[in-house]
Amino acid sequence: QVQLVESGGGLVQAGGSLRLSCAASGFTFSNYVMGWDRQAPGKEREFVAVINWSGGSTYYAESVEGRFTVSRDNAKNTVYLQMNSLKPEDTAAYYCAACDAYYYTIRKRCQRALDAWGQGTLVTVSS
Repeated sequence: QVQLVESGGGLVQAGGSLRLSCAASGFTFSNYVMGWDRQAPGKEREFVAVINWSGGSTYYAESVEGRFTVSRDNAKNTVYLQMNSLKPEDTAAYYCAACDAYYYTIRKRCQRALDAWGQGTLVTVSS
């Protein structure tokens, strides 16, 4: 059974930092590009970051470029999102995903490949 479990969210003041984790199971983690997206209240889900199989290539949404860093540990089947210089507009539920390889190759973005949805982890940034 494919599972994705996000954690690490919380309440933080603007300018602060958080590190999110996503523990994966039920599939061969190292065979998948992994990504993060987020959904703010009343808004559509949006792409945040994506990382390739080895962790050697990463891409980000313009809104988080330079502030967020995605990484992965294939030995632990875990992908991380380090978020620095947080802004109130970063407030959202954050989700990880296993991404379609072809879509990643062409678009350098994540399109969910596996029908697995974690519960998400809520990040709230106060001003």
